Amino acid sequence: MKAIGDPDAIRAAALAWLAQVTMDGQVEIHREQLANEFTVDGVRFPLIDRGRGIRKPQGWDAALSITTAVASSGRPRPYDDEEGPDGLYRYKLRRDSGGAAENAGLRTAMRRGLPLAWFYGVAPSVFQAVFPVYLVAEETDQFVLALTDDQREIAPGSVVEGALRRYLVAQTRRRLHQPVFAGQVMLAYATRCAVCDLNHRELLDAAHIIPDAAPGGDPVVPNGLALCKIHHAAYDANVLGIRPDYVVQVHRRLLVEIDGPMLRHGLQAHHDQLLMRIPVRRADRPDRDRLAHRYAQFCAA
Repeated sequence: MKAIGDPDAIRAAALAWLAQVTMDGQVEIHREQLANEFTVDGVRFPLIDRGRGIRKPQGWDAALSITTAVASSGRPRPYDDEEGPDGLYRYKLRRDSGGAAENAGLRTAMRRGLPLAWFYGVAPSVFQAVFPVYLVAEETDQFVLALTDDQREIAPGSVVEGALRRYLVAQTRRRLHQPVFAGQVMLAYATRCAVCDLNHRELLDAAHIIPDAAPGGDPVVPNGLALCKIHHAAYDANVLGIRPDYVVQVHRRLLVEIDGPMLRHGLQAHHDQLLMRIPVRRADRPDRDRLAHRYAQFCAA
């Protein structure tokens, strides 16, 4: 399909559309949406290409989006995009002979400082949209990717240490790791709260069992729980605990309080009850050792 209209205006409209449908990158998006739902003057304008990781619309000289496919069936991602010693992520060039035009589109986007959308796979045909991102340098077989304006100021290839590296890592965690973790957790729990089964994505969070800054607090689904915002807050405050056998406990102080229907139905009614929602796949279910560690903190509180 040949591109229509002004590429810069379409790029801005595409990023604005992504912000709307993904709640500024917090909600995962499906390939079908990316391929069919964005339009320009009433005409479908795909934001992703099937079978290609780089989307350069026909007639454009610069790329619009990049994709990192999800690992599947025990196989790694086909392109090993990863973080470098400077704290910046890398995005691999297409290595096949048919990728010359797409790679050239990335070079043009880099040279002009154009924003891109990065679709990072969290499940087959499901992506976390990270945007805007920028290409800031080209290395032997990869581009250097900046996720924030501060990261655009880092000299690619430099060794970044100390407080600056911790700051860059925190930015990457906020822009990439945390949203990807949240997307994977929501898919595992079918976008429902583990405690009360609420099914409104805008009211749900991906909670860590072990906090991400602590040992064992890895951003992996077995260290996560899909919780509505009230149960997430209660879990973080140690007024709600989850035993390793997936039974909910409420702090005894709250059990004797009388304070309206939210307390009665939202918290007290779940005491001694099994979680209402756990992942179907055993590999995605809450890790019992992590739950035991966190439950000990609840008991101590």
